[in-house]
Amino acid sequence: MNTCLAIDIGGTKIAVALIESGQILKLDQRETPSSNYSEDMTLALKELLAPFKEQADFIAVASTGIINQGVLTALNPDNLGGLNQYRLADTLEQICQKPVMVINDAQAAAWAEYKTLESTFNAMGFITVSTGVGAGFVINDSLLIGQYGIAGHAGHILADPNGPTCGCGRKGCVESIASGTAIGKAGQAFFGSDCTGKIVFDQYQKGHPEAIAIVENAAKTIANLIADLKITLDLQVVCLGGSIGLAPGFLPRVHHHLSLLPSAHQVKVMHAHSGANAGLLGVASWAQNIYNNKALPR
Repeated sequence: MNTCLAIDIGGTKIAVALIESGQILKLDQRETPSSNYSEDMTLALKELLAPFKEQADFIAVASTGIINQGVLTALNPDNLGGLNQYRLADTLEQICQKPVMVINDAQAAAWAEYKTLESTFNAMGFITVSTGVGAGFVINDSLLIGQYGIAGHAGHILADPNGPTCGCGRKGCVESIASGTAIGKAGQAFFGSDCTGKIVFDQYQKGHPEAIAIVENAAKTIANLIADLKITLDLQVVCLGGSIGLAPGFLPRVHHHLSLLPSAHQVKVMHAHSGANAGLLGVASWAQNIYNNKALPR
């Protein structure tokens, strides 16, 4: 049985794990370097992977951002800093001297979630609402990646043409309204300049009217995003994850706003179940299939 060294690169942490047959054998993580210098990321990866790389047959990476031909780019540069235009696959091949496969982290989590579903679905969507808003889709048992790796960046679908300017440069993206970052920014006028999404949700649970309005707007935005994706891809089920997506009370509000839309736009929505290691497990499973066929795309 092959051993996969799975890596999950997020905006706040990098996690690595040795995985065999869907089981995590060894796990470690560290904070993602906040420096604007890509060399700091390379050094962090070298240090983190050193105890793992000799035990692996291949490397599978789930990373924030757009992965195109092994290069990590940013639709929203604010989320990546010095990692923009970072040659991730080449760097890891040099470090580990093993085959490397890289996809977006939401795509990886979507594959993990798809594998946990008890029923068979021909069209499944996964949406993560956390620091940003991302998505992944499995259609006819295939993970949708896209020619340039951009498939699933649903957080940058238009939600409100008069809304806040998103980090990607477009005005009114879903991410600029419904992400944890956006929720925190919306709360600054009421709860101080250090307001975060968590603070807004704490106030929401206490019945604060401004917090309720902010959370309701975010839930309605996600409901409309789900409706748009359903009517576009004919999804049969959507799994909602991320710190905001899994926050107490959020999914029922999404259900409420979705229920107000025409039936053709409605779809089954439920909580994601794969947990914090979804990216690691998903990318390992996806990459194992590719490795077995010996066709190793970036």
